[in-house]
Amino acid sequence: MRRGAIIAEAISWIGTPYRHQASLKGAGCDCLGLVRGVWRGVIGPEPEEPPAYTPDWAEALGQETLLLAARRHLIEIAPGAAGPGDVLIFRMATGVPAKHCGIVLASGRLVHAYWGRAVAETRLTDWWTRRIAAAFRFPGIED
Repeated sequence: MRRGAIIAEAISWIGTPYRHQASLKGAGCDCLGLVRGVWRGVIGPEPEEPPAYTPDWAEALGQETLLLAARRHLIEIAPGAAGPGDVLIFRMATGVPAKHCGIVLASGRLVHAYWGRAVAETRLTDWWTRRIAAAFRFPGIED
C-alpha cells in the first residue's frame, strides 16, 4: 500500500459531517470513524469493532482506550517521524487520556473530524503539535 492511497482516501472524507461514533463517508463520522473509514478504504475490513462510547468516555473512564487500540492495529512510530498518511493521536489536556486522532496529509497539514465540524483539512499548528500523544503508521506501507 502506498501513502498516496491513504491520503487520497482521507481527502475523500472532507466535508463528511461530524456524527459521534459514526463511520460512513458523506453521512457522518467522528475522528475515530474517519481513521476506521480510511482503514476500510485502503486495507479492507476493520480488525475489530469499537465498543459503544460516550463523548466524554476518556474523562469518564480515565483509560487510554484509543491509544491501546491504535497499538493493537497500527505500527507505532516516533511523533517526529510522522509523515503523509500517518495517524496522529492527541491528548487534549495534560493528565487526561488521548482521545482525538487525525491523518497527516503533508508537512504541516492534517485531516480530522472534531466536535461540531465536518471532516476538514487544517494546519498542524503549535497548539495541535503540543498535544500529540503518539504517532502511528498503517500496516503494509511501502515508501
